[in-house]
Amino acid sequence: MRRARRGKPKLRPMTPPFTVAAPGGVRIRDRLRVTEGEAAVLRLVGEHLGRLQRTDLAVRVGIGRVKAGQNRRAERKRTLTVGSSSRWAGAMTRVSEDQYQLSLRCLYDERASLRRAVRAVEARLAVPCGRREGKVRGYADQSERWAKQRRLTMLKTRLTRVEARIESGRPGIVAGGRRLAKSRHNLAAARLTEGRWRQQWDAERLFLTADGESGAPHGNYTITVAPDTGEVSLVLPRPLRHLANAPRGRYRLTRTVGFSHRREEWLDRADANRAVRYDVIHDPQRGRWYLDASWSADTAVLPTPGELRARGGRLLGVDLNADHLAAHVLDSHGNPTGEPLTIPLGLTGPASQRDGHLRAAITRLIAVAERHHCAGIAIEDLGFDEARATGRETMGRGGRGKKFRRTVSGIPTARFRERLRGMAFHAGLVVIAVDPAYTSVWGGRYWKIPLQQHNPQTTVTRHHGASVAIARRALGHRVRRRPGVTAHDRRIVAWRATGQAVLTPWARGTASPPRTASTPTTGGRTRPRRGDRLTLFPDLEDRSRGHPATTRPGRESPAENGRPRQERLQDSCLRLTEGSP
Repeated sequence: MRRARRGKPKLRPMTPPFTVAAPGGVRIRDRLRVTEGEAAVLRLVGEHLGRLQRTDLAVRVGIGRVKAGQNRRAERKRTLTVGSSSRWAGAMTRVSEDQYQLSLRCLYDERASLRRAVRAVEARLAVPCGRREGKVRGYADQSERWAKQRRLTMLKTRLTRVEARIESGRPGIVAGGRRLAKSRHNLAAARLTEGRWRQQWDAERLFLTADGESGAPHGNYTITVAPDTGEVSLVLPRPLRHLANAPRGRYRLTRTVGFSHRREEWLDRADANRAVRYDVIHDPQRGRWYLDASWSADTAVLPTPGELRARGGRLLGVDLNADHLAAHVLDSHGNPTGEPLTIPLGLTGPASQRDGHLRAAITRLIAVAERHHCAGIAIEDLGFDEARATGRETMGRGGRGKKFRRTVSGIPTARFRERLRGMAFHAGLVVIAVDPAYTSVWGGRYWKIPLQQHNPQTTVTRHHGASVAIARRALGHRVRRRPGVTAHDRRIVAWRATGQAVLTPWARGTASPPRTASTPTTGGRTRPRRGDRLTLFPDLEDRSRGHPATTRPGRESPAENGRPRQERLQDSCLRLTEGSP
């Protein structure tokens, strides 16, 4: 019995490329040099306001999931004003609402992740061990199946708890961070002493945030920074007004700040009395205090991928990997120019070092884009939420699968995208995100060998081919090169630049007149295709004699040009059958 032939695998639908939005805000930082007495005052103010804010957060969680007008914010603000001030109270209620809404969104994401994991495990448990039903493969043996049954019970238990929290509208929030709170029970693994842990815990629970206010002196009345002198002063809460060293219950610091990074933008807002938010942050590991200034950026209208194609600009395609970035520059027609580029990431060490390595890599990307006069950078719209949820079931098993899952989880997709869009926007570049489907597979299949042939001194990998595929998709071209393109030659470089990226459809069932390599054509081809020659009834018995000469369409005598094409073909068939010349 013959096995039924399988059809071609169906490709999933791909989303069109889109322009990544510009950053919605700006945040800058400067060192706040304080004396021991000033540090003690700041610590007292932060601890007092932190206790009030945590009390308000507990009240907000107790209210539950209600509409925005029913969260009793005005009532809570009046209660907090008694122990602080009206503006401090407004900032605390705003932060409590933001924390509550963020925790709810995290619960929704955790529920979706748990549901995906439960569906994946249940689907594999429904298949007998060592067998496969369709695309679902059963577990290898009974021991693994038993372990997965226990894991399924655990996942369902967690899912029940998360759904109960969502239903009650009371997410679990740890002021200071859940990870730092858990490290208290295992200080040796966290490489901390009890004293150092206490310092970090107290620093994380300080509240020294003042929201900006348009029309207030220099954009903020609670924490004010004079743009001309850099003098910093803040309003003290009512119970601590006896510590004031300036009029109207304010405390003035002796040292100044300057905000060297993006100072001109900050000066424009401060001089115009536009809203600027300030945050005082304490780093106990370094023993330093910092002042952060942030504000909302104006809405920027960025060009769409279609507008970039119309302008004819170049693009830099980037393929993000766990340990490096693979990039290549493409012209407006989708042809690679120059050599492929490899930028190492080196994402090891503490979080600050990893972020520094990532920024350095993005800086090199922007420098390459500016050197080649690129209009933007094309990246993949990556997200590994589903892979992280069902990684144990779909990304291999054993040591090899575990290593691969760790590699995927270590790729900084979200951080890379956020850093890139901010740095590229200030450099005048546009970031275009494309669907990541099949970019690595098709890039390695169709572009790795041609790139290696054109760059013999460079080691080309399939990641470089993926970068070309990403940029071509952002430009609106197909990933695969146009079929029938000849090798590189100086005489046809100009033709390839415009003909390779544009696919000219050819009507089926039609024939074209014969062409030679020296005959100019308007169809973008230099030689005839096989389908252009029409051969009727070829002799399959003796190929040494050759095929009988046939009358090719387009070369008939002037007398036969007026006859219909179907009649001419029928006459040719009769002549060949009867053996007439």
